Amino acid sequence: MRRLDELVAPVVLVVAAALLGSLASISNQTYFTDTLVKVSIVVALYVFIGNSGVLSFGHISFVALGAWTAGVLTVPPSEKPAIMPNLAEFLLHRHVGNVTSLALAAVVGGIAAFVVGIPLMRLSGLAAGIATFAVLEITYNLLQYEERIGPGLNAFSSVPETTGLRQAAIGAVVCIVVAFVYARSRFGRLLRATREDDAAARAVGASVYRQRLIAFTVSGLLAGLAGGLYVHLLPVNVNSVHLDLTFLTLAMLVVGGSGSLLGAVVGTLAVSAIDSWLAVAENGTSVFGLNLDLPAGTAEIVVGVMMAAVLILRPSGLTGGRELRLRGRIAWRGSASRAPA
Repeated sequence: MRRLDELVAPVVLVVAAALLGSLASISNQTYFTDTLVKVSIVVALYVFIGNSGVLSFGHISFVALGAWTAGVLTVPPSEKPAIMPNLAEFLLHRHVGNVTSLALAAVVGGIAAFVVGIPLMRLSGLAAGIATFAVLEITYNLLQYEERIGPGLNAFSSVPETTGLRQAAIGAVVCIVVAFVYARSRFGRLLRATREDDAAARAVGASVYRQRLIAFTVSGLLAGLAGGLYVHLLPVNVNSVHLDLTFLTLAMLVVGGSGSLLGAVVGTLAVSAIDSWLAVAENGTSVFGLNLDLPAGTAEIVVGVMMAAVLILRPSGLTGGRELRLRGRIAWRGSASRAPA
């Protein structure tokens, strides 16, 4: 309770982004909504990477599973045979509402993370990174070619577009609150202890494996929820939840500062603003009366350069891995975390 004020800054930023988006034109509101959904994804990454110090390339697979769960279950049953003709019989006539689909997406993401984490959480360093990347590729190929559980190579269609600014903001706030509660819980503190000094944590009885598995499961649950929000925003296909989204969300976490919840939100808002503007500039735009037409791929290059610059010049990110506390006066609390192992 003494640190509850650390929630203020991340939540205020999310609410401010939603309010700013409500003032934008209808065509631009999608950019703000997409940014808020990415806040949920990056916060899910923070729960595991930020607290454990172990880099994971596989979390977008849980986003994908959440998107597939919510998408398949909310397409009207009358349209499923035309859109997904090879869909399994037990899914063909199942239909749920929006809120239920998001809850189920979170559950599927959490269960998948738990099952995958049982063998993977014994690994550290390069081995853990490669193993989680393998999970991403397995999930990608499964969703791409197994048409009994989804549309395969095709994009989801007829999914109700219910993720607006309000729902995306609520989803982001829910993820922030869950991440905050976990980080301040006994489990979060024990996991950070294993990150800072593995041997000392083991000496006092902390199980590195157990704590990593708990964090991996919680982060998978939040990633699944984010996937549900994502599929209700855009016509998602299997390529939408693969390498590009993996790179972008990791860049957001690194730029903001992987060691803090505030860093996850700040990094997402900053990188998303730059990425969105550059994407528009690639199609031609006007700046101070000058026509600007950037070559395709500029956004990815700039985000990559930005990520590299932050890692070189400020490894702990824009926030320095700290939280902003409001207690009589504004003050920074916390210390920068180690770079992910």
